[in-house]
Amino acid sequence: MEIIIALAIGVMAGSGVWLLLRPRTFQVIMGLSMLSYAVNLFIFAMGSLSIDKEPIVVPGMVPDLLHYTDPMPQALVLTAIVIGFAMTALFLVVLLASRGLAGTDHVDGEDGDL
Repeated sequence: MEIIIALAIGVMAGSGVWLLLRPRTFQVIMGLSMLSYAVNLFIFAMGSLSIDKEPIVVPGMVPDLLHYTDPMPQALVLTAIVIGFAMTALFLVVLLASRGLAGTDHVDGEDGDL
């Protein structure tokens, strides 16, 4: 299971970086989104995910990570998803305004033969 998650994170991060290097603004926005999802998945996977473990402290059990799942990475990822969604919406509004003013959707403002 770990190899599947590692491969998914690697493919998403690689695709995100590749899209960030593209000349069009929509591809750059999609690259930022994919890269942020890869980082979110990495943080979520590193948060000591455990199957059939309690997320809260139960009386009578030793309070260590051997018996519990740490809820902090899950809360951080949830917050990052909400902030990422808001930033993507803001980037799309800026993209539409930039395209309306410049007449092109290239990052450098020039139409190339790519």
